[in-house]
Amino acid sequence: MKLLNRSALSVRPTQHFVDWINALEPTMGDDDLTLADVDRESTVYLIPEMDTPEALEAFVRERYLEVLENELRAWEEDERQWPEALNWELFQRFLQVEHSYLAIDLDGEAALEISEVDDELLADLEQD
Repeated sequence: MKLLNRSALSVRPTQHFVDWINALEPTMGDDDLTLADVDRESTVYLIPEMDTPEALEAFVRERYLEVLENELRAWEEDERQWPEALNWELFQRFLQVEHSYLAIDLDGEAALEISEVDDELLADLEQD
């Protein structure tokens, strides 16, 4: 085990987010995604170590747009289909954020690899 010098944010969708996803391609009843279906798609973001609620709040408010855009893009690449106002209120309505003070790597053998994430890389991964 290795203690990482990071904290973590776990980002989970809300029912409002699921409603937006379902509105992208209307389906008939049973084909709609549920919150339970989408909840399995949560994302963990490693962030600088945060030791106070105030520091965390300031960091999330500073970076919320990156997170929101990433979460929207995971479901719809065409930005024209995104909600018009990408603001703090939409972030709070669409996403539930949980903070973990410690991030621990349980894989004691494989070294952590760092690579830049860009839209093309994410699109390639989704197609595989």
